[in-house]
Amino acid sequence: MGENQLIIRCTKCGAKNRVPENRLSESPKCGKCGTILRLEIFDAPVNVTDANFDQEVMQSSLPVLVDCWAPWCGPCRAVGPILDDLAKTYRGRLKIAKLNVDENPGTGSKYRIQSIPTMLFVKNGNLVDQVTGALPKEALEARIKSFI
Repeated sequence: MGENQLIIRCTKCGAKNRVPENRLSESPKCGKCGTILRLEIFDAPVNVTDANFDQEVMQSSLPVLVDCWAPWCGPCRAVGPILDDLAKTYRGRLKIAKLNVDENPGTGSKYRIQSIPTMLFVKNGNLVDQVTGALPKEALEARIKSFI
């Protein structure tokens, strides 16, 4: 059980189903009743903290785009809806995470985040790219496509 697995409750029969994170795009079905599991909960970025960063990002079986942001940052707030949309588009192929650097200084310091927004691209537990600044959706998608 080395890869991240998610527990998804079936909306029809209530059974809990263990689904590997990297198989979310395969329309998983309930093991008890065969109903296709609803994955809408994975259509949005996940919040990460200093405490769960390693588990959610570095140990993820999916590539991860980490948005390092702060609530007072205007460009960060402008990128938010773009990332929400990309989370839906790339569900099951890419995890999008948000790290509030004001509340999580340890991770921000570890990755030398000096300006925000900064996007970290992590694949197989390795930081493979880092971008600072608010990019338009098309530029972010181009980076994502070269990364996943």
